[in-house]
Amino acid sequence: MSDFPAEQFLKTVTTDPGVYRMFDNKNVIIYVGKAKNLKKRLSSYFSLTQKHPKTLALVSHIVNIEVTVTHTETEALILEHNFIKQYMPKYNVLLRDDKSYPYLFISDHKHPQLTLVRTQNRKRKGTYFGPYPSGGAVRESLHLMQKLFPIRQCEDSYYANRSRPCLQYQLKRCLGPCVKAMPETEYAHQVELASEFLLGKSQRVIDVLIDEMETASETLEFEKAALRRDQIQSLKRVQEQQWVSGDIEQLDVLGFVYEHGIASFHLLFVRQGRILGSRNYFPKVPKNSNFDEILTAFLSQFYLSGQNGRAIPKEILLSDDFSERFTFTELFSEYCGYKTTLKVEMRGERAKFVKLAKRNALVALQTHLSQKNNVQQRYQLLEDKLDLIEPIKRMECYDISHMMGEKTVASCVVFDREGAKKSAYRRFNITGITPGDDYAAMGQVLARRFREKQSIENIPDIIFIDGGLGQLNQAEMIISSLAENFTEKYPLLIGIAKGEGRKAGLEKLILADSHEILDIKSDSPALHLIQQIRDESHRFAITGHRGQRDKKRRTSTLEDIAGVGAKRRQLLLNHFGGLQGVKAASIDELAKINGISLALAENIHEALNLQ
Repeated sequence: MSDFPAEQFLKTVTTDPGVYRMFDNKNVIIYVGKAKNLKKRLSSYFSLTQKHPKTLALVSHIVNIEVTVTHTETEALILEHNFIKQYMPKYNVLLRDDKSYPYLFISDHKHPQLTLVRTQNRKRKGTYFGPYPSGGAVRESLHLMQKLFPIRQCEDSYYANRSRPCLQYQLKRCLGPCVKAMPETEYAHQVELASEFLLGKSQRVIDVLIDEMETASETLEFEKAALRRDQIQSLKRVQEQQWVSGDIEQLDVLGFVYEHGIASFHLLFVRQGRILGSRNYFPKVPKNSNFDEILTAFLSQFYLSGQNGRAIPKEILLSDDFSERFTFTELFSEYCGYKTTLKVEMRGERAKFVKLAKRNALVALQTHLSQKNNVQQRYQLLEDKLDLIEPIKRMECYDISHMMGEKTVASCVVFDREGAKKSAYRRFNITGITPGDDYAAMGQVLARRFREKQSIENIPDIIFIDGGLGQLNQAEMIISSLAENFTEKYPLLIGIAKGEGRKAGLEKLILADSHEILDIKSDSPALHLIQQIRDESHRFAITGHRGQRDKKRRTSTLEDIAGVGAKRRQLLLNHFGGLQGVKAASIDELAKINGISLALAENIHEALNLQ
């Protein structure tokens, strides 16, 4: 037990609802919790009958406790979530999922726009459909909607400045409201049909289109009849590919498995009667956590992240029950302003959903365990091959990417015992060197990465250099010159030289100092681990380089023109469809843009058309 004066502290604690934060001897928050009755909850930690291993370990490190009183338990739940997200305490279950969930959005304009948004903005009027489980899922739906309903997806600034129809109109994927190519009543009708479809009423949309097709045929409007026919055929194909339930409008289905100290959640998203997709989650779970604690932590951390576009559905189906289910039902209903229910006993379609989610959670856990064991095996084999006494805790790999010396970017990727640690990845924009000098680029990135004294957890056990002897020599020189920053331990440097024909398995691994060639068989899992981190560093570097290069090619020539700031540059690019369109524009066409004077138009035209 710690030296914390529990008895004296508990005499001052209120019985109101609130949140408590527990600190260790370094004044670091190690646990955050909420309670309906703070005095009762905190007293349970210091009870003589308390025998739970995790609680005993937590209590042994407590040196201070701070409490924040709230009006209601709902407020306490929200505050607890915010504190956990802010401080990431050691003894809390942590859901590492900060990604926002995208929506499809139909704006409330004269000519509404259909687009992808990441959050629900109350200031922006319109209708939101979703959320979708991933950006890929919503983009796929957006592409499908463009084929089914010819309404605009372009940005408002682009739409407002059009003087002639764009390519989407030519492809019959937009009715061209910007140039009034079709009657406004037809555009409004297509928007209405799109909304109905997104609400899951596809059969109703088909019935309306069939009636309109027949009417158009009778009145000899054959072009309109053909348009309706094509829409009907496309909608029927979509219906055949998607499973739709008529009585299920909005629910999430959560499957949960907890084995071998790992929690696996599988979440199915069902909106407007359609399965939008699913996701797996593996929250960080402290040792000896119990089932109820993990499930309550997941529910609160997942559903209280409303700022990321995550809405609480009217129904949440659970594969397993937990002690606070009815409390959470009340709290969620109070939080979102409408009735929500958490159910564990279902029949029919809902029961099938739950069984499917539970099965997927189990399969995901088995796959996760298999991958984890595979990673551990690879690490152990690499440790044996390098004759390391201490286990490898952190590895870093560096790579350089450029095209003929243009926009050189260096990458640093990090692997730990769990595999890739993407939160620690870094990119470096390399400047002040001779274009194409990979040796100088490698020296600069290492000098910038290790220019300050390193804490032991940030010092890699191994640094891989994606390159041959030249890059390795440069790395040795830089790391040696910064030796005073590696007082806790000194990293091992290994160069990865490309083999004959750049084929995988033929790489040469060069050890620093001795420059001995490390012999590892091509089918060895240890070599596969090295190839994995090398390939990841290459991917990360080349992605960064392409982004920098494309940004330069899109905007660099405009950025050099006096009087053309970010807003005018964006206005020009949107109006003319890109830099080539701006270059092709005449002085008179440039001067027609709002905010572009005749003198500025002449400067732009001259700057872009100099030989």
